[in-house]
Amino acid sequence: MAETRPDSARATLPLFPLQTVLLPGANLPLHIFEPRYRQLTVDLVTENLPDRLFGVVAIKTTMVREVETLDHVYGIGCAARLRQATRLPDGRFDIVTTGHRRFNLLDMDTRSAPYLMGTVEWVDDVPLSPGSAEVADRLGDLARAAHHRYCASAWERDGWETPSTDTDVTDLAYLLAADCLLPLGDRQALLEERQPLRRLRTVCRLLNREAGFLSELGAVPAPFSDTEALSKPSLN
Repeated sequence: MAETRPDSARATLPLFPLQTVLLPGANLPLHIFEPRYRQLTVDLVTENLPDRLFGVVAIKTTMVREVETLDHVYGIGCAARLRQATRLPDGRFDIVTTGHRRFNLLDMDTRSAPYLMGTVEWVDDVPLSPGSAEVADRLGDLARAAHHRYCASAWERDGWETPSTDTDVTDLAYLLAADCLLPLGDRQALLEERQPLRRLRTVCRLLNREAGFLSELGAVPAPFSDTEALSKPSLN
């Protein structure tokens, strides 16, 4: 049985490579159609894999047709926890997952299971320095303002939600970026950043940049369905 206890320094996780970056706390719906990932879903639902956890890692390039080595994916990924699974009549699944905790991918096993398995080491933030609360509050306000500016430019109606006011500073940047259409490289940079205040500065800069682009171009992001967005990126 795979070891996935979050309090372990290292763990073995099933891997799901995607052409997207999952952030902690963000929801990720997936349409599961390939046999290997149908089996992964069954193993998660039946809790043959403890805690219903699997690892999402971003594929570096669309030129990769089959993930086989560490060079094909980014080294920092995010564990996803299965929250809901709906089995379709033909055996496919629609599932909903939530980003749980970051990890560093140390090794990849392509043979011992129907799906990829990875040896990972959990990655945590660098602790905030004493007396940083005032700076954190100021950065949080600026990041929330950037998020509002982005959403007002990107979406045609006030249908977005902002994180609650009591959101921890270590989580805020992830939640602000979760529903924004940032390039993969930018999302990966946010995932890899271990300094919470630096991460807030980064998300503030990225959202202001994207809002500026949208306002200048007079365009909004193209709509896409969950199924279209999440059935195509996996090449496995």
